Amino acid sequence: MVDIRERVAEDRGLLKRIQLLIPGFAGYRRKEDLRQADSILRIQIANRLKEARLRLEGHRTTLADNYELKAIEPLGRAILEAQELEGLIRHAEQGYSGFSFAIQVKENELDRLYEFDLSLLEGIQSLDARIAAIAEPGKALPSVKECIGILEQVRLTFKRRIAAITGTEVA
Repeated sequence: MVDIRERVAEDRGLLKRIQLLIPGFAGYRRKEDLRQADSILRIQIANRLKEARLRLEGHRTTLADNYELKAIEPLGRAILEAQELEGLIRHAEQGYSGFSFAIQVKENELDRLYEFDLSLLEGIQSLDARIAAIAEPGKALPSVKECIGILEQVRLTFKRRIAAITGTEVA
């Protein structure tokens, strides 16, 4: 997988490269590049969640056709959870120091933010595998329940994201 941070750094234009040479401005430029990389990654994560949600919605008919009615209600919960997470992740804070005047996000913390986002992506990859198993006869309900569990883990990771980098996480 491509490290978006490296790609953003590689794609710096002339102006951004000049900014890296100006004392006091170089740190700002690096932070902006990290924020941009984080934003790109979060958009990709939100898009992957949207795709997963659409696949989950596609299984409703399959479950009804196969008379696996006990799995339909939990599937609805999974769809709702995926939709909610998609919105939260798509519109999450980018780590600007202005998101709270009392808390400033430093450059190394932006890197940590990016690592949290990568772990979200790994959770979504696990979700993709479980969604595929929903169509297997007799595995619908356990697979849907596993999808819900994965989505809950993704939500917990996401909630810890800002709290961890700002030092406001309660142990």
